Amino acid sequence: MKIEVKQLSKGYRGKTALNNVSFTLEEPKIYGLLGRNGAGKTTFMDILSGNITATSGEILIDGENPFDNQRLTESICLIKEGNNFPKDLKVKNVLKIFSYFYPTWDQQLADELIEEYNLVPNAKVKQLSKGMESALGVIVGMASKAPVTIFDEPYIGLDAAARKKFYELLLEEYEAEKRTIIFSTHLIDEVSLLFEEVLILQEGSLVLKEEADRLRDHCYAVSGTIEKVEAFISGKTVIKKKQLAGMMTAYLYGGWTEAREIGLQVEGVPIQDLMIYLTERKKEA
Repeated sequence: MKIEVKQLSKGYRGKTALNNVSFTLEEPKIYGLLGRNGAGKTTFMDILSGNITATSGEILIDGENPFDNQRLTESICLIKEGNNFPKDLKVKNVLKIFSYFYPTWDQQLADELIEEYNLVPNAKVKQLSKGMESALGVIVGMASKAPVTIFDEPYIGLDAAARKKFYELLLEEYEAEKRTIIFSTHLIDEVSLLFEEVLILQEGSLVLKEEADRLRDHCYAVSGTIEKVEAFISGKTVIKKKQLAGMMTAYLYGGWTEAREIGLQVEGVPIQDLMIYLTERKKEA
């Protein structure tokens, strides 16, 4: 499904959550939606899933607005960090309700994941631990097989082993049947290898949209004496630089092959660090 974001803005009581954001997601991919707290990620996901309306601008999915549009909302599954389900419902009833809502629901997958995460079907949501409630969210998101599936950190309550299993299962399901998957997470180092494209929001604005492989290939850090580094980075796209005791490290975007030839140390920059540097630069500007 094609997602078009056109000059999207949203304000709450005089505060701007999104400010004139525009971009297009053309094809099914695993997207990383990154940014610091308050960057506008959750607001964007709520508008995309049809939960709220924009103040101005719009999101179109295959040319239609998702708000109050059942045909589209049946194709979108948003799972948040918590409070996804009524507390008095039993696990089996949660799954039954969602199976009615999503035409693409995969009951066999849901049953397999219930067993994988050791959930008790007759347990009420309010009886579940934080980890078990997170697992229920993961199960619904996976089994919905919604063409647009959005995970807003619902796996935070899972322990490291359970999260790792989730990432593996997600990749298996995605490879078997492509869909648009949007991850919003602070555990960037854990999941960044899954990302095919990265979007970074800061203070309601889009500061980066790029293919993940290109970011990995073109973002790097060079270290050496201040004189050598300053000479090398002249005319290049510098994300951030820092210096200590006559030495400098600069973080750049672009070609790096000649850096080693002049005696500079070159290292790749993890996507998590890139997000931090970009949002720092935006904030300080």
